[in-house]
Amino acid sequence: MIGKLNHVAIAVPDLTASAALYENTLGASVSAPQALPDHGVSVVFVDLGNTKVELLAPLGDHSPIAKFLESNPQGGMHHICFEVDDIVAAADKLKADGARVLGDGNPKTGAHGKPVLFLHPKDFSGTLIELEEA
Repeated sequence: MIGKLNHVAIAVPDLTASAALYENTLGASVSAPQALPDHGVSVVFVDLGNTKVELLAPLGDHSPIAKFLESNPQGGMHHICFEVDDIVAAADKLKADGARVLGDGNPKTGAHGKPVLFLHPKDFSGTLIELEEA
């Protein structure tokens, strides 16, 4: 069902400083910042050729990333994202197999303009999983 790894997401307290670290210190290509109000985050993508690292910071006090950073003030890995061919079919199969889809269970538009869903970390060895339709 899952396809390739799309990205690994790292929550950061300062998006500008973290993007500069990846770009200037590690020599990576970093996208321009993008605000995603529906998800409560601002993001940049670090292009690694075969995959990406997403750096995400809270967009407002009610962001789920703000809550994450309360427990992890220096930031840390937040989720991993896998591609799927058909997000609705993938969600239906996962639910039938007992996995929990977060939110209302309906896909939202993600940072790449494609439908995404998140799966409960307790169902996947403590890791928050994002599925993105390829």
